[in-house]
Amino acid sequence: MASALVLLIIVLVVVVLVVVFVVGIYNKLVRLRQNVRESWSAIDTELRRRYDLIPNLVETVKGYASHEKGTLEAVIQARNAAINNTGTPESQAQTENVLTGALRQIFALSEAYPQLRANENFMQLQEQLNQTENQIAQSRRFYNANVREMNTAVETFPSSLIAGNFGFKPEQYFEIDDPAARGPVKVQF
Repeated sequence: MASALVLLIIVLVVVVLVVVFVVGIYNKLVRLRQNVRESWSAIDTELRRRYDLIPNLVETVKGYASHEKGTLEAVIQARNAAINNTGTPESQAQTENVLTGALRQIFALSEAYPQLRANENFMQLQEQLNQTENQIAQSRRFYNANVREMNTAVETFPSSLIAGNFGFKPEQYFEIDDPAARGPVKVQF
């Protein structure tokens, strides 16, 4: 009888330890998922700021470079596509890459129009946009670091066993896939 009681206590202790272990890993995965969501929210906030600056920039450029209608329309189309894309980070990165390329073309126009480059409003908008781009880059790094942590936890043993059973999946990185987007902008008139 005493050995049965000892065996029962050992089994209960093992079960409690396993439950505590599973709960601990589950809570860690939830915390990591929340960190990924929070860091994505930081990117989204900076992207919204960027979207708000673009119409002002286009209007300023319009006054100086009215015959560059195609470039300005490309920026507006890219902006609208980026705003309306609420898909995965990967698809949003693609639309953001198109928008970044279009914005580079606007800044390249300032080289062809010295009076535009000297415009105080244009300079302020360009500076605000540069600051926003820096914030987006910082937020992207923060997000990707959180994704790396989450993916490591989801894919490594023993947490991978718990992650799979509770529906935790690896997250997508927010990165530039287009090698041309990493290089210099080529503008032809």
